[in-house]
Amino acid sequence: MHSTLLAPVAALVLWSFVMCGWLYATRIPAMRKLRVVYDPRLPADAFHTQLPPEVRWKADNYNNLMEQPTLFYAVALTLALLPADAGLDTGLAWAYVALRIAHSLVQATVNVVVLRFGLFMAGTLVLMAMALRAAVAVF
Repeated sequence: MHSTLLAPVAALVLWSFVMCGWLYATRIPAMRKLRVVYDPRLPADAFHTQLPPEVRWKADNYNNLMEQPTLFYAVALTLALLPADAGLDTGLAWAYVALRIAHSLVQATVNVVVLRFGLFMAGTLVLMAMALRAAVAVF
């Protein structure tokens, strides 16, 4: 028997691959069009400033998906191993995934910082609730 918490974990991993594909689907054509050459001797910002903001947004979001969601994976897997209330935990996990996907779509398309920040904070609060539930169950 497997935990229902594994589905949102797998969904966020798959979403990260979607963003990775979108990143390269926009970056490579932009690099070709603008004749951007990556020079590894220069700081990363020297490369990034050669690309339009709309292209960089996808890369920024992909990087974001490699940051805080790592805590989500750890907490979700911890909860999956515990005899906790799977219904609430699964609901929180799906809420976190939905908020991260919404955050990705905002950042990768319009990048309205106030909206993006609101989605990020809502996701952070959901993740904190999950972490607290895990901590209570573990300790």
